[in-house]
Amino acid sequence: MEADSRIRSTAARQSRHPAAGPALTADHANAPSLAALGEEASGCKRCDLYRDATRLVFGEGPRDARVVLVGEQPGDREDIAGRPFVGPAGRVLDECLAEAGVDRNICYVTNAVKHFKFTQRGKRRLHSRPNAGEVRACAWWLGAELDVLRPTLVVALGATAAYALLGNGIKVTAARGQVFVPPSGPPVLVTIHPSYLLRVRGHADVAAARDAFVEDLRHIAEHAGNP
Repeated sequence: MEADSRIRSTAARQSRHPAAGPALTADHANAPSLAALGEEASGCKRCDLYRDATRLVFGEGPRDARVVLVGEQPGDREDIAGRPFVGPAGRVLDECLAEAGVDRNICYVTNAVKHFKFTQRGKRRLHSRPNAGEVRACAWWLGAELDVLRPTLVVALGATAAYALLGNGIKVTAARGQVFVPPSGPPVLVTIHPSYLLRVRGHADVAAARDAFVEDLRHIAEHAGNP
């Protein structure tokens, strides 16, 4: 009975979504493998963000990943290291995945935009949110990654990723924890970006926000499973 209840609860969280975002609808690159795709992407000049970024930060993870986690863009640490989710937000993500019982080894991590967009303030490089044109330009690569991987589930971490995957009309605060099935492409679980947890102030608020994020991530195992 408990198992049946869980199945009904999981199914109820899925809903058809009338649109798909640019990563699932627009033309995108065509490559035989992730390695070939990453090499092709390394010289990308599809938007102007390459001019100031150190390098393009491509996705990372196993070729047979069943889950793809999509963030917004690389941060300062990622831009320097050339790897996604290796900064403070990445550490929070790894911790919360573990708390949610999700095997990190089944996940491929990437971003909707693959160059770091920032504003220079003295010696500091402060994050700037990518605009819709930059997201559409970089959908050329995200869509190709999903084509190669063919995951069971994609997780949209924050508003930029949700737009890239599901288009306009998705509000993260209202849609978080829900799985949307677009007309094309895999199901998409919507949640916050882990960087949000780094901006919350107050011990109680941080704990509550973290618990809610972990609860969202638990749906990964429900829909994609663990080995």
